Parts: sequence; structure tokens; C-alpha cells
Amino acid sequence: MARIVAGIATSHVPAIGVAMDKGTSSNPYWQPLFEGYKPAQKWLAELAPDVAIIVYNDHASAFSLALIPTFLIGVAAKFPIADEGFGPRPVPAVIGHPELAWHLAESLILDEFDMTIANEMPVDHGLTVPLTVTCGAPAAWPFPVIPLCVNVVQYPPPTGARCYKLGQAIRRAIDAFDEDLRVVIYGTGGMSHQLQGERAGLINRQFDTAFLDGLTKDPVALTKITHTEYMREAGSEGVEMVMWHVMRGALDDQVTEVYRHYHVPASNTAAGLILLENRSPA
Repeated sequence: MARIVAGIATSHVPAIGVAMDKGTSSNPYWQPLFEGYKPAQKWLAELAPDVAIIVYNDHASAFSLALIPTFLIGVAAKFPIADEGFGPRPVPAVIGHPELAWHLAESLILDEFDMTIANEMPVDHGLTVPLTVTCGAPAAWPFPVIPLCVNVVQYPPPTGARCYKLGQAIRRAIDAFDEDLRVVIYGTGGMSHQLQGERAGLINRQFDTAFLDGLTKDPVALTKITHTEYMREAGSEGVEMVMWHVMRGALDDQVTEVYRHYHVPASNTAAGLILLENRSPA
């Protein structure tokens, strides 16, 4: 049967993708951030998963305020790269895994999660930057990807607790899939940052570090963080971290923290990354 072997949580700062695409990742500003990604790329290449589920949020590329799905799963065989106003990123198209995606859609809906199903959609930096961070710049991405989109743009977003339960439901669905697949799941977005207003540029290292610690040691306690607390402590865009709960809910109760990387600044954002492995046999 299929099984989830590891989880990845990472920021998806668009400027990280731009630095990679324009060849500036080794300049003095970006080099410390990208140097910290190298161990993650080596680990993932050695893990060699068969498929990845990437939990991310769309940035008005596939959807607008005319259509706001709380949870959406992409079931297509291929997802083109979105044009976010300056042309699509020069990265490979994302290849899907329709068989597993449709199994997930059916299982999650019957498990009482009201998933929107996308038969076609472009994917933006919310999904492609995490691939760049963990895979580098290959000619083709090393595994198929199932996009799982979460609304964290228009109030009300789902709670951390609901996202954690979604992760648990994903785990049940994966465990029930007959094909022998090794799956990794990404939670993306964050960490603390605010892009507008008097607190633009907010960084809260203490909150971010405690969140990273909690993912390993006490993820259930993290699910009790309210929307107001995310806003107060992590800025208006810090609520993106609820997507990390989906990843964590899909893993074992006890996990091994393989690696973490935290760097400030990445543009006007705190960039974080953590790698977690299930302790059960892979």
C-alpha cells in the first residue's frame, strides 16, 4: 500500500524563485539562504519519493475573489506554470498523479471534507518555489505532484485544527491506496511576515522558532493558535502557517526532525524550512 514517509514545511517567498531564475542566488544577500537549502536537496534526492502532495495557497493566479475554495485538490495530469504578471517562471511544468489524486478526492469527501476538485489550473510560486527550494533547477521535477490549495487570503481561512484534521484524513486515504508508493507531503507558506500597513516587514523570530519546535514536539498544541494570534504574532500573512498543520497531521504522532533552516531576511519575510521523517518503517 502507499505510505507517507516524510513531511516538509517551507516558506514560499516569491523573491526566492526570482533569485534562482535570474541567477542571483549566490550573491551576498541570497547566498546564506540558498546555502541552507543544500542539505534539504541532498536529503530529498536520497529519499527519492514516488509522489509529493504540496499544500499551498494560490495568489490570484488560478482563482480570484469570484471563486474562493477553502480546500481544493488538483486531479489533472499536468499543471502549467502561472503567469503572475511578469511571465511564467522558467521552470518545468508540474506533472500530476491523477490516480492518487482522484483517490484522495473521493476519500476526503467521503470523510466529510468538502473538497473542490480542479481538473485544470495553473500553479504559481506558492507551489513552484517549494519545489525549487527542495529540488533545485532540474530539467524536469523528480516526482509527480498533487496540488492541494488552501484559502489563506480571504477571511475566514480554515483553522489550524481543521487543517491538522485534514492532514489526518489524507493519511488515512494514503494508507488505503493499493499501489506501493512512497509519498512526501509539503506544507508551505509563512513564516512571520506582513506586506502592508504600519507593521510591514514584521519578523517575529521567537514565534517562528517556537512554531518549528512545536511541529516536532507538540503539534496538537500548535493547532490551538487562533487567527487573531497569528495576526498579532506573525503578521497579516503569517496565517499561511496553518498549511503546515496539514503536513504535520499526515505524519506519525512521533517524528524525527532531520533538519531545519531559518533565515532573515528573505525579501521582507522570515524564511523557514523543516524536514520531518516518520519513525515507522518506510
